[in-house]
Amino acid sequence: MLVRFDRYIVECVRKPVPNQNVSKQRPMAEPTATPRNKKLSKENRGRWLWLCFGLSGVAMLSATAGALLAVSLSSTPLMQSRLSAEDAAIFSNSDLARTNLKLPELTRSVNILILGTSVLTSDLEGENVPELGYHAPVNSLDGLSDVMLLVRFDPEANKLTVLSIPRDTRTLVEGYGVRKINDANYFGGPALSAKAVNELLGGIRIDRYIRINVQGVEKLVDALGGVKMYVPVDMKYQDDSQRLYINLKQGEQYLAGKEALQFLRFRYDKLGDIGRIQRQQMMMRSLMDQTLNINTITRLPKILSVVQEFIDTNLTIEEIAALAGFAAQTESTNVQMLMVPGDFSDPQEYQASYWLPNYERLDAMIADHFDFDLHGRHYNSVDPAYVRVAIQDSTDDWDAVDLLRNNLSEKGYWNVYVSSPWNQPLAVTRIVAQNGDLESAQGIRDALGLGEVRVESTGSLRSDITIQIGRDWLAKQNLRNANPSGQGSSTRDSDYSDDYSEDYSEDSVAPAPGDEYLPEPPVTEEYQDWTPTDPYADPYADPYADPYADPYPEPTVPQEEGYWQSPGY
Repeated sequence: MLVRFDRYIVECVRKPVPNQNVSKQRPMAEPTATPRNKKLSKENRGRWLWLCFGLSGVAMLSATAGALLAVSLSSTPLMQSRLSAEDAAIFSNSDLARTNLKLPELTRSVNILILGTSVLTSDLEGENVPELGYHAPVNSLDGLSDVMLLVRFDPEANKLTVLSIPRDTRTLVEGYGVRKINDANYFGGPALSAKAVNELLGGIRIDRYIRINVQGVEKLVDALGGVKMYVPVDMKYQDDSQRLYINLKQGEQYLAGKEALQFLRFRYDKLGDIGRIQRQQMMMRSLMDQTLNINTITRLPKILSVVQEFIDTNLTIEEIAALAGFAAQTESTNVQMLMVPGDFSDPQEYQASYWLPNYERLDAMIADHFDFDLHGRHYNSVDPAYVRVAIQDSTDDWDAVDLLRNNLSEKGYWNVYVSSPWNQPLAVTRIVAQNGDLESAQGIRDALGLGEVRVESTGSLRSDITIQIGRDWLAKQNLRNANPSGQGSSTRDSDYSDDYSEDYSEDSVAPAPGDEYLPEPPVTEEYQDWTPTDPYADPYADPYADPYADPYPEPTVPQEEGYWQSPGY
């Protein structure tokens, strides 16, 4: 029924006009439908409702289709900003989709740049700035891009890939020198942002762009009916200057748009914006899993209304329909979420805090997942001894952790360490390819004989692969916590450091690498003679160090005066 409904929509959508002249900062007003369009609306509604739905077509879908049809017929292009001819040339001008009396489909792979922006009244200049007594959000798209994603839709590989680019990534912004990449949208809009991403990723093609602000995210989640999420820890923050109040309790729950925005904006942990990117990926996957169903169809008019008011894009409606159709047919196992690999800058080296890309790993990631091979670097088969494996426990059972790392050692995985726990209880073990190395993740799954492989950046930041232990591992080992109601030897609070500690205040100092207490087994003679030759390993590391200890402790955001004062957008 979903496909039939999509076909009905597409048949009724007219071709949009290439450009429009509107204010740069204000959302465009919806034009009035012409008498001719109204007539077509009535004719198409009657004809297609009977043909597409027949006697099984429900009244609920009829009302939705009629409302969506009216919006589609009267809609103008979704671009809220006019691109100059020079700026427009930055993006591909070739067709992305074709329509042959059916659902539009992609004709080739497509790279879409998505920018999430936030503008406050304090960011505005001029005499018309409202005096509200606080820094209120403004419905504008011209501020800093606090969220930056490059999304690849690949119909040939039937794969959807999302690359998160940290807002503090240090790169060249044309005309403004080397600086944080999120400045690009402020100085030059989507065109300059596309140039900056192109520079960062070695010249990769960018076909289209989408910009959305924080108000749009809130309204979009509401239009989708909310999102079911597991909040990993209690999240609490207050900023009276913006009237930003975050107050979420740990646990599984439905988040409305307001609460979802709190979840996305919270970065009051030692990973700062990187931790926020991890939560963004969690929510994106949850939204993808939940919204591709029949209930979403009834919400399409609300979704389109949000798109028209809060989103700026150079995509046509046919292209949006083709992208949505492809996403709806893509299995969740083929949805991959990556993050630009790198590390936090040293405060002694740079005055500003940057995310410094690891270009060697980034090149391999882009070559394998975006089919853009600039330097001939790919993920090659890696000997298990050189794969950095992190273990995150969700079972509260130390025996499970101990058995897992012993099992991995027997299979040749010697570079294993225990990271902070995964707070969400899992039924199925997750094997997370943190930097996109799918082959190594599949190798670990084969070695363990269980687990769900995921390509995403939600694991331990310094790992190649993160194993998040689920109850299926307990069941395989006949451990007592295989039943979620069972009681085992808890390790959650006493044995790990928590990346999301709410006690981390602006006056506190993040623990130095190696200071966190992690229970370690005795060093055996077998491992004392092993010296890693991993090309990424520290050449000055102690060759006799305990192989089970964490050689790559989680980094922390460098402390700067006032850094933690505004953890929101």
